[in-house]
Amino acid sequence: MTDTQLSEIPALGRLYAGALGSAAKSRLSPSKTTGALPADRHVVRGASVDLARLTEFQHLVLHSATDYLPTGYVHTFAFPVAMSLMAREDFPLPLLGMVHLRNEVQHLRPIHYGEPLTVTAWAENLGGHRAGTQVELVAEVTVEADGGPETVWRGRSTYLAKGVFLPKIDRPEKSAVRAEFVPPLPTALWRLGSDAGRSYARVSGDFNPIHLSRLSAKALGMKQSLAHGMYLASRVVADAVQSHEGPFRWSIDFESPVFLPATVAVAITDDNEASGGWAGATFTGWNPRSHRRHFTGSVTPLDSAAGSSGFSAAAQA
Repeated sequence: MTDTQLSEIPALGRLYAGALGSAAKSRLSPSKTTGALPADRHVVRGASVDLARLTEFQHLVLHSATDYLPTGYVHTFAFPVAMSLMAREDFPLPLLGMVHLRNEVQHLRPIHYGEPLTVTAWAENLGGHRAGTQVELVAEVTVEADGGPETVWRGRSTYLAKGVFLPKIDRPEKSAVRAEFVPPLPTALWRLGSDAGRSYARVSGDFNPIHLSRLSAKALGMKQSLAHGMYLASRVVADAVQSHEGPFRWSIDFESPVFLPATVAVAITDDNEASGGWAGATFTGWNPRSHRRHFTGSVTPLDSAAGSSGFSAAAQA
């Protein structure tokens, strides 16, 4: 891969505006995409965290105020670099209307808000999905250390371009019927207002129209606006990790959207070692009325040496 150096973290608003223009342009002329992902990485070096925005993020997802970055905030910080790849003219899938399917993250050490951060992002694993085409965006955050760049956070996000089927990319066979979900006893109930998507957009910069209002969501094929996947992930992972220290890995699969307004039942179960130490946690979120599951995932401690082993294979959604 080649590297493209960006001068700063891109503004998501400008990227979405450009995507709107590209969408309008594509209606007037046929797409010239090759159907292949760009063989390029986007890099921003020495980027600084906005302390005011960090504080707003912590308050919104019910984090305690701290000088160290919540793992969900690191995704939010790195996401515009990954999105700048999706906004390129040679990216084979439309940016607008992308649906969030899965995250897998390694948080390798505490990250102080004052540390200059280098973000590198690239795309891989373009593949068929029963409902369209999916792609994985990988982001890596590093800091300068005495021995050279130190990786402090890695994230892999899987997105679906719903209804987009590219030539030469086969759809997988229909997946087996999921086992019936029997909700456990909830440990929390989240009540999300119709403005939850707009509130998260203001602190994250993610103004994807599917999250902002019923009208903008319907224009992109949704029946109403839905909560950001990373809002849900940031909140539940923070609750699962709590005050436990040390590097950790977490993953989350989104099974059905949370249409706003909503009440989400959440169950978090701690896993403890025989010695009494914390071995991680599993979590589930669902609609308490319909019992439809929204997401499921886990958090596990991670040995520092394990960070160099990379990611496990992402599950087919």
